[in-house]
Amino acid sequence: MPSLDIVSELEIFEVNHAVQNTQKEIATRFDFRGQDVSIELSEKNKEIKISAESDFQCEQVYSMLEGHFFKRKVDIQALDPQKMTASGKNIIQVIKLKDGLDSDTAKKINKAIKESGIKVQSSIQGDKIRVTDKKRDTLQQIMAFLKEQQFGVPLQFNNFKD
Repeated sequence: MPSLDIVSELEIFEVNHAVQNTQKEIATRFDFRGQDVSIELSEKNKEIKISAESDFQCEQVYSMLEGHFFKRKVDIQALDPQKMTASGKNIIQVIKLKDGLDSDTAKKINKAIKESGIKVQSSIQGDKIRVTDKKRDTLQQIMAFLKEQQFGVPLQFNNFKD
């Protein structure tokens, strides 16, 4: 019986490349020359920290980061920017990275599948949702339906079996 898994996995190496490219762009931009502007990734805590002298510069670095995420085909729904805080003379913004399906989001996705009217079986299995049906076409309909929806996390479809 054909099945697929719906997951939300973050490719941390792509995130790392996007942060490194943003660092390079900061180093070459004329308006940041001589300014105390930095961006760093903490893979262990799954967060990105932007430090700048003004909130405008923080916003500029964040938009550059979004651009590099887009170029590396990483969904920007994985970014969860927190409130900017002042620390000494710098403004710091922490951006948490969303990785994995939490139980609330999994329940929302499962409910949306059931309410879609497409007759499939779906079940939550830890941090993924397994969807099964007799026909591949029905599973592809579910994939198309979920791509149109917004759940606040990037969704990937893997483990597609016939």
